[in-house]
Amino acid sequence: MCGRYWITSPADILISRFRVQGEAIPLRPRWNAAPGQELPVIHLAVTAVRRLEPMRWGLVPAWASDPADAGRPINARAETAATKPSFREAFRRRRALVPADGFYEWKRYGHVAVPFGFRVKSREPFAIAGLWDEWRPREGPPLRTFALLTTDASADVARVHDRMPVILEPGAEELWLDPRVEDAASLAKVLRPLRAGALESFDVSSRVNSPEVDDPSVFDLADPPAPKKPKRVHPEKEMQRSLWENGDDDAA
Repeated sequence: MCGRYWITSPADILISRFRVQGEAIPLRPRWNAAPGQELPVIHLAVTAVRRLEPMRWGLVPAWASDPADAGRPINARAETAATKPSFREAFRRRRALVPADGFYEWKRYGHVAVPFGFRVKSREPFAIAGLWDEWRPREGPPLRTFALLTTDASADVARVHDRMPVILEPGAEELWLDPRVEDAASLAKVLRPLRAGALESFDVSSRVNSPEVDDPSVFDLADPPAPKKPKRVHPEKEMQRSLWENGDDDAA
């Protein structure tokens, strides 16, 4: 499973790396990308050119009656995505590249889960194999969503977790996006664990456990500062302050 990753590379870097056409779109750096967020995804437009667009993480199939009732899976197993009803059509026709700078996995020690970060040794952005879909309401703009494909962990990840996102080799990205390729067997050849030695891992802060924390502090292993104790206010001072605030409000 892959439930968190980070993508902080600016749009111009992603456009150059993934040969995207069109103007650069403003991207917010995501140090702790989490399900439900709008995140950058690369897909083929009708004109067969690569587009970089924001999509929401958590797939809603086009045939869903109501997004609120959809399961919104964030991952699809590479071994079964071609046949699962939720992913089958997207696997055939709506494949995507999800750019990332790295991903997180957690290793369990009893009841404690310790997070680790993984990135390619070149520290360049890479592409996770993704599926996307578009749900159209009766009124309003369409909802575009995506899911990440996962596979067995490579030797670099196996010590932490038994699954990992499918990281596409640069030469496989073209094949994965090609809409003319619908044969599951051909696509399965690129949906495999990354070669051993391609990734490096490092300890990250437990702050990454909370999707509310989305800044570089997720890499900071130092303990967060202890909260300051509130200053003790004497009753008479508290009364004076309250009276002052009330008078100010009345005057406003």
